[in-house]
Amino acid sequence: MQSTESTLRTDGPLSGILVVDLSRALAGPHAGMMLADLGARVIKVENPGTGDDTRGWGPPFVGPEDDPQATYFLSCNRNKESIALDLKNDDGRTVLRELLERADVVIENFRPGVLDRLGFSAAEMHALNPALVILSITGFGHDGPESRRSGYDQILQGEAGLMSLTGSGPDDPQRVGVPIADLLSGMYGAFGTLAALLQRERTGQGQIVRTSLLAALIGVHAFQGTRATVAGEVPKAQGNHHPSIAPYGLFHCRQGRVQISVGSEKLWNTFASTFGIDASRPEFASNAERVRNREKVIEEVENAFSDYGAEELLTKLNDAGIPAGKVRTLDEVYAWDQVHSQGLVIDVEHKLLGTVSLPGPPLRFFTAADTNETTLTTHTAPPLLDQDGDQIRQWLGLAATWTAGTEPVSAPARMEKESR
Repeated sequence: MQSTESTLRTDGPLSGILVVDLSRALAGPHAGMMLADLGARVIKVENPGTGDDTRGWGPPFVGPEDDPQATYFLSCNRNKESIALDLKNDDGRTVLRELLERADVVIENFRPGVLDRLGFSAAEMHALNPALVILSITGFGHDGPESRRSGYDQILQGEAGLMSLTGSGPDDPQRVGVPIADLLSGMYGAFGTLAALLQRERTGQGQIVRTSLLAALIGVHAFQGTRATVAGEVPKAQGNHHPSIAPYGLFHCRQGRVQISVGSEKLWNTFASTFGIDASRPEFASNAERVRNREKVIEEVENAFSDYGAEELLTKLNDAGIPAGKVRTLDEVYAWDQVHSQGLVIDVEHKLLGTVSLPGPPLRFFTAADTNETTLTTHTAPPLLDQDGDQIRQWLGLAATWTAGTEPVSAPARMEKESR
């Protein structure tokens, strides 16, 4: 078991917030991890024996042959505790009720109706704890004609139009290289949860926050969405070049390739003069003309780049003030000193694996004067299945004997205290 000191986090913006994470796979667990990174105590409830689905999603697996650990699970469960509960029997349901009575937030991503059948509908959870914020994530939405469809990331990438925008061309739809629908719905879910907690401070009441993989992807259509809804265009995949800005994308040089972003006329004039391109040519005279004549622009740029190796070219672009970069592999990314300077790689002690490095939290916090960083720097490894089960049960049974200030203050207790 983890020590009391490591599980009861007393710092961070969400210090004192208790989250019960009933979710599995990626969308809900990612939301829970975001809240844990901010200092919340997150208790992950898993199925006995097998645990979260992602414990079996591999290869790659690491660790001992008789207890291999999936790197997929390690990616989305840092800073959490684990308890295994069978919600189909009385013991499991009793423990969950005790957790829900103390919780500030519960996260679930079951298909609509599953929790109702287990005796934990939203109404029943709010009867136990009126101040509870319930984050619920589904694939296609909680209502509507297709709400009961199973939602997996790649299915939604296709259904929500993202794959039609991604690939080398209109006939080459491609999935994004990470489960972006899951990740974005988790991010939107965490965002909505924080808003609901803020509102609870004013009203004393919890509420239900709903999002879906479908909603998350449509939520990031951005300018491609308004091309369709306002301009009446049907955007299509067009490879590594921006559909509305030119030159903006990946270009080949003598040895390798670089990416540039020429996002203004001022930058274009600087870029053109730096590389001997005639910016006054009619087809290059404005961004709109350059987009219409994209192939000519690409040909002209790559011809100008043909005399340079990639590193030499990047130096010249940076010296000229042109936004530019390389395409790094992930081993290069995690070895990059800039990544380490931002706390984006963290080391944690895993019960079986020892010291392991994980991608780190993407947020940093500072005092108003920007001189004192208050970002959490102590993190715990993703837990083994039921690693904290005994300790959590002990806590539930002996809650009244805990020293004041060390136990996360439950939502009902907090509201009662504030009403006195």
